[in-house]
Amino acid sequence: MDAHELNSLLDTLIHHGESRTVEFKEAKNQFDIDKLGKYVSALANEANLADQDAAWMVFGVDDHKHAVGSNIFHTKEAKNKIEYQIQQGIDQNLTIRNSYEIIRDNKRVVLLEIPSSPRGLPTSWKGIYYARSGESLTPLPDNKRDEIRNQTFFRDWTAEIVHDATLNHLSQDALIKARAGFKRRPGNRLPESEIDGWDDWTFLAKADLLRNNQLTRAALLLLGNQEGRHALNPHMAEITWRLETEEQAYEHFHPPFLLTITEMTQRIRNVNVRILPKGELIYREVSKYDERTLLEATYNCLAHQDYHRNARIVVTEFIDRVEFINVGDFYDGKPEQYVLESRTPHNYRNPFLAHAMTMLNLIDHMGYGIKRMYQDQVKRYFPLPDYDFSRHGEVKLTIPGAVIDQAYSQTLIANTDLAIQDIIALDRVQKGFGIDDTTVRRLRRKNLIEGRRPNLQVSQVVATASGEVGKYVRYRPFHNKHYEQLILEFISANEGASRKEIDDLLLPILSDALDPKQKHQKISNLIASLRRRGQIENVGVRTSPKWVAR
Repeated sequence: MDAHELNSLLDTLIHHGESRTVEFKEAKNQFDIDKLGKYVSALANEANLADQDAAWMVFGVDDHKHAVGSNIFHTKEAKNKIEYQIQQGIDQNLTIRNSYEIIRDNKRVVLLEIPSSPRGLPTSWKGIYYARSGESLTPLPDNKRDEIRNQTFFRDWTAEIVHDATLNHLSQDALIKARAGFKRRPGNRLPESEIDGWDDWTFLAKADLLRNNQLTRAALLLLGNQEGRHALNPHMAEITWRLETEEQAYEHFHPPFLLTITEMTQRIRNVNVRILPKGELIYREVSKYDERTLLEATYNCLAHQDYHRNARIVVTEFIDRVEFINVGDFYDGKPEQYVLESRTPHNYRNPFLAHAMTMLNLIDHMGYGIKRMYQDQVKRYFPLPDYDFSRHGEVKLTIPGAVIDQAYSQTLIANTDLAIQDIIALDRVQKGFGIDDTTVRRLRRKNLIEGRRPNLQVSQVVATASGEVGKYVRYRPFHNKHYEQLILEFISANEGASRKEIDDLLLPILSDALDPKQKHQKISNLIASLRRRGQIENVGVRTSPKWVAR
């Protein structure tokens, strides 16, 4: 949270005073770790019973709500030590989620965010479950312990009511767009005049954005204005766009996501790319990215984000691709099942939000979105989307925005009736991924691949027109591993290499499908990849590097 949000949060806590989920302590110099552990147990349990995501302990504020200052957590080492001690004493391995520091009346105040006990699992400190009784700590009564244990483990963060939120927390522009989407959603049989006649509160109820006639977190995520964003504190409601090319930039986007997701996707540079079809001398131009695919990918991140982890969605634009990262494992099935088997999802991580987004015509609720993204890439002769689950608890989706292998693109142009399973297999071949023996035999019978394992390649589609064979060779790139191996061998043979020497090595052999700027950027990416993997290091200076093998 930024300073404004922290000040707003502290004002709210002080205004409402101590409660089952808020505790103030002076703690000017120190606080007993055993007592802190008991408070973590008690506050976590009370937050669960109060249906809140977190509780708060505030150090440096006295019983009269005056800032007196505190030195607790005064260094990063002290903070890490206390959090570790808490984690060791809490039997459920829970610890302090976040600690924030704020200066109030020239006094240091520290706010500790204590996560709620997991659904169905009360939190204990050294074997004892604690609760609040007025201002005192007491053992958790049996009835409260049973209430927690009888809970289901599932909890939809987006369905929670935001108490005290009103229409003043919503964007009027977002409400107008929401009504338009509601009218266009598949299956709508209501006349537009009837929908236009509803007041805003009736519309929100019809769009299933209310619970118990109160606004939900889903409503604030999709339609909330700045006040609505602050009502979601301390949760992060943010999508960050990053530009990682020779130019670097970033921008944060907040609710109303119904509007700002479109603004974010428009930041992505969507120029036209030229592809030379077989037997033709005129290039075919296609957009670098399909706008529907960019929106679909971002909406999927929003719908499937694990909001309990209080993280942002990150969209990173590179020169040849866009990466979308959201926290939370892929929730239902595998991506290829939605493409090859027309799978329908059985459930959602955030069913309330997913349903609301369906009502506003943002997603289809049937799992067709992934298949559409694949189809959109095929129509433009581009590599297929990639899902990466290598980092536990995260999903990374990559949408390519450049040709990897000209032979793959020309095969799609020349064979418009290719089955999707064959296209997926060819995509894996061009990316250097493995395919099974049955698939290899099928593709060979159709003359779609050539070469021997592990160096399979998409078969060349070469026109017979004069000069086209040479053009194909010049435009057909090698896999990155080929160029990286050349760099490593060159560095080893010469006991190091400057950037200019590496440029002189690679520029003549890079694909002519890249312009000079793209070629230099590709070399930068290759060097950066080798450096990140620890295979080379720079022993020169930043402005005049000398790369050596490690």
